[in-house]
Amino acid sequence: MLMLRMLYSLLCGLSVVALLASPLSQAAPAKHKRVQVQYTSGRMAKKPVPARKFRPVKRESIDFSGTPDLKSAAALVVDFTDGHTIYRKNPQTVTPIASITKLMTAMVTLDADPQLDEAIRIDTTDLDMLKHTSSRLSVGTTLPRREMLRLALMSSENRAASALARAYPGGREAFISAMNHKADSLEMSSTQFFDSTGLTSKNVSTAEDLVKMVKAAYQYPLIRQFTTTSAHEVETATGRSLQFRNSNGLVRSSSWEIGLSKTGYISEAGRCLVMQAKIGAHEVVIVLLDSLGRYTRTADANRIKKWLESGAWRKPYA
Repeated sequence: MLMLRMLYSLLCGLSVVALLASPLSQAAPAKHKRVQVQYTSGRMAKKPVPARKFRPVKRESIDFSGTPDLKSAAALVVDFTDGHTIYRKNPQTVTPIASITKLMTAMVTLDADPQLDEAIRIDTTDLDMLKHTSSRLSVGTTLPRREMLRLALMSSENRAASALARAYPGGREAFISAMNHKADSLEMSSTQFFDSTGLTSKNVSTAEDLVKMVKAAYQYPLIRQFTTTSAHEVETATGRSLQFRNSNGLVRSSSWEIGLSKTGYISEAGRCLVMQAKIGAHEVVIVLLDSLGRYTRTADANRIKKWLESGAWRKPYA
């Protein structure tokens, strides 16, 4: 009997030990929020981590390229002194150049060392039968060669440019031949001329070639003078007074210092602009080709000016 009681007591003790060792008897740990430890004035404080706030970024305001966003299809900006390329966009694309042609017309005219006071008359062969553009130089208008040259450069007068070629020794054919020979001598390898006005889309060039033409034209004082004249009045042989304005409005802006300028437009070429200008302490040649909007070439020129004035152009472009 005594042995049974001792055995019973031993079994009860083992059950209690097993129960205490059971996982059910252990309390689950309490859950806590994540906290950030912050040290202030030598004491440790705890506070919840606040959610971070981000401001939205306007991606269109960030200039990833560091260069102006020009709208012209082709553009080139070159240091006039050392020829260093500052900006380029499709500089070797061959495209019609419209009335930029007239810079070559002026050089070929002056190379012949003509009598600038010689009277030249507008006749029916000077009328534009291709684009049917208008002109205030009616058939029969007679002006000195100097005035024809001025109007061709300043106001892009097509009849004046046509008359200059017709009055050249040997006529238009010899004049066009001289234009292409001049282009060859300037190593304008992608350039070709078929008329003196630029009304034909066959007159083609590249931005790279036109930089060469601008630099060559800049060597002629009369071309510099006539292309930067803001307005001019001529009096015909009949006593009629005609007012003309420069086709490039930038020459009338006090914020620009332009040494040479020429605009151009036909539908195939878009709106074009070439200039030699001083921006800050630097002289540059700017070529803008195939701009769609009426004011795009002017806006592009102003973008270039602002960019150059900022000094960002001093960083290597390539």
